Amino acid sequence: MLYIGIDLGTSAVKLLLMDESGGILNIVSEEYPLYFPRPGWSEQNPADWYEKTIIGMEKLLDGADRSKVAGISFGGQMHGLVILDENDEVIRPAILWNDGRTGEECDYLNNTVGRDKLTSYTANIAFTGFTAPKLLWLRKHEPENFAKIKKIMLPKDYIAYRLSGVHCTDVSDASGMLLFDVKNRSWSKEMCDICGIREDMLAQCFESYESVGTLLPSVASQLGIPGSCVIAAGAGDNAAAAVGTGTVGADMCNISLGTSGTVFITTDKFRVDNNNALHSFAHADGGYHLMGCMLSAASCNKWWMDEIIGTKDYSREQAGIDKLGDNHVFFLPYLMGERSPHNDPDARGTFIGMTMDTTRGDMTQAVLEGVAFALRDSFEVARSLGINPVRAKICGGGARSPLWRKIIANVLNLELDIIESEEGPALGGAILAAVACGEYSDVREAAEKIVKVVDTVSPDSELVSKYNERYNIFKQIYPVCSPLYKII
Repeated sequence: MLYIGIDLGTSAVKLLLMDESGGILNIVSEEYPLYFPRPGWSEQNPADWYEKTIIGMEKLLDGADRSKVAGISFGGQMHGLVILDENDEVIRPAILWNDGRTGEECDYLNNTVGRDKLTSYTANIAFTGFTAPKLLWLRKHEPENFAKIKKIMLPKDYIAYRLSGVHCTDVSDASGMLLFDVKNRSWSKEMCDICGIREDMLAQCFESYESVGTLLPSVASQLGIPGSCVIAAGAGDNAAAAVGTGTVGADMCNISLGTSGTVFITTDKFRVDNNNALHSFAHADGGYHLMGCMLSAASCNKWWMDEIIGTKDYSREQAGIDKLGDNHVFFLPYLMGERSPHNDPDARGTFIGMTMDTTRGDMTQAVLEGVAFALRDSFEVARSLGINPVRAKICGGGARSPLWRKIIANVLNLELDIIESEEGPALGGAILAAVACGEYSDVREAAEKIVKVVDTVSPDSELVSKYNERYNIFKQIYPVCSPLYKII
């Protein structure tokens, strides 16, 4: 049988076709636009997501035996607000995870409602990217749109709805809305009341590996695949990436180096970071995880290469960088504000330490190192909780860079496992579809049989020592610059 994984990313949808043994038969990617109506705002048109998903599936299945497509599932950008009216039509463009307009709403939730109450209701506090603050913003600034809301959805769940006709979500993606009681894996009545919504306006919540229904006849006919094709709930992008890298079961770690960057640590029991620097979410395997998220990771390198240097030859720019641990230029990678651990939408990207002999290579190296240092900020929080991973999987577009992998392994002092497929959320989605169809008994069995480690990057003790010194300088820069960000 064949299974499709759909990774609804921020810049493109990636689709993956997998057979029952985990073999990847085809991968297709389709881009769509991203809109920035005002500084710090970030929006997309959900119709673009669906259009490109259908185009992508047509290409993905070109030459395949479409009669064997048994299941479809998802990974997807988290936290985005998609609102539908009584006719299931999209009311306004989706407000995305990296949108920073909700500073006042987060202040209200964290300081007036209170962090302790939020944590007791949802296991988390408010961050500007989360969904609940977006609802408060909408209620205040667009009351006419707020009044039209019949259903509140997340980005990947809108695609699931268009394919199945079911308003659904999953526990991992719902965990990032600040509307979900993570510990009890159910919607929070208290948060619904705070946001002025009813629970029936939220989608039905499933475990990530559960079937929500089957493909709509009209879509099945359009694509030429069976109407019995199962639609599984899927997972938020980071949980799906964790499945796709085999980061399932307790005490595992995954680093995702995509548009955003994440540190993902699994646990078989519910846990909360008392300082709320790490998110506490439900995992796609039925357990839980702690996650630190930085808003700009591989996107920092893309910005530096594309917009500032003006090149697409990333490998060539990195080829001459060989003096690791000795760079005196630092980069704070806060191009879209920052989430973990600072929770500061006003934070901005910052270079510091340049001199007359600073080279283009030094600046490029600083960008790569700045992202690694910011990831370490989240690791330091985990280590303060007594969680001390010694190895991690790594995935995402940035993970294709051998230099960046080496930097991260030494900055974090971790064994970094490289897996055979770097397709992360798309592969995770396909695995979840296979589990939903009964191909495997559970997510852990599927991941153990499908995901293969092909290489490991080991830290070097001398380089680890150098990077410890550099990190101790790096972590002093944000507190000094933070007051300036408020007035820039």
